[in-house]
Amino acid sequence: MGTGEPPVPTVIDVPHVSPRRRPHVSGQAALAGAIGVTVVVLVALGRRFGYGPVDYLQLLVDGLRTGVIYALVALGFVVVHRVTGVINFAQGAFVMLGPMITISLFGMPWLPAPGQRLLLSAALAVLITAAVGMAVHRAALHPVRAASLLTRIIITVGIYIVIQGIALIIWGPRPYVLPAFSTLQMADRTFLVGEVIIQAQTIWIWATAAATVGLMGLFFERTVAGKAMRACAVNRTAAQLMGIRVDTMATLAFGLAAVLGAIGGIVLGPVTRPTFDMGLELGLKGFVAAIMGGLVSFQGAAIGGLVLGVLETLWAGVTLAGFKDLFAFVVLILLLLIRPQGFLAAREEAESP
Repeated sequence: MGTGEPPVPTVIDVPHVSPRRRPHVSGQAALAGAIGVTVVVLVALGRRFGYGPVDYLQLLVDGLRTGVIYALVALGFVVVHRVTGVINFAQGAFVMLGPMITISLFGMPWLPAPGQRLLLSAALAVLITAAVGMAVHRAALHPVRAASLLTRIIITVGIYIVIQGIALIIWGPRPYVLPAFSTLQMADRTFLVGEVIIQAQTIWIWATAAATVGLMGLFFERTVAGKAMRACAVNRTAAQLMGIRVDTMATLAFGLAAVLGAIGGIVLGPVTRPTFDMGLELGLKGFVAAIMGGLVSFQGAAIGGLVLGVLETLWAGVTLAGFKDLFAFVVLILLLLIRPQGFLAAREEAESP
């Protein structure tokens, strides 16, 4: 006979088994492996031409010269993206404006000494480009700040096209010449280190980039505006609640990105022949370098630029020079397919179980 009480269900104690996770490989390790494999392949290709250590050292020097420029351009992408969330495809226009404005100002005989004229022309070109960058944000992006992210990115593409069209009207399609900083002439000094040839302008590029990055670090660490920009990069809503004018910081970010692009274009000018459309290639390759850093890491963008410059130069050296541009875009496609968050992002995301 039952007691009328419901039966008590039997509870089976099942031991907790933690879910298995796939082994996680850090972005740095993945990048190191990819670079290693690429270098081995490029060295093997170079053996067809009888390349020796000196040839590879020469390619390394040339690649570091180009990679430093990519790094400066990539830093401009990261500055804007971290503060505003926008990928600024007008960055290439700033790279073009720097040397083109410098060339125009240098042709005006307002100072007797060519060295002083070149220095003042470059400084004014950087300031003018910074003003253009801030005007771009206030005039084109600030009014549509509530629009979708895709809309604002497309606007930056349109801004680049407009600036390039204006540059074509002002300077025309022909290439220009910016004198070497050491000689103030087309011919530059060269140094022989062992059997490796280093141009004086290469040293100018390295030194200018190092000084620029150092000053940028001091700006973010020691100035009120720099700390406010860092706060906006961490959390724009919280920064606004703390009284920081986020829109002003976004405008300042565009100005700083323009400065980085202009400096990169100016120091590269004597090595190349500046033209109205030079910003397209440099801007896209700087974007590839920024993607390697996840678009959030300054250190990652700098390393990405150096790595891209070196590998691209090695690729061109062991294959055909015409394939040089192909390499960067193949890297971009592979990054977007394999690791879109970048190899050198500030935070590594664990793989889902």
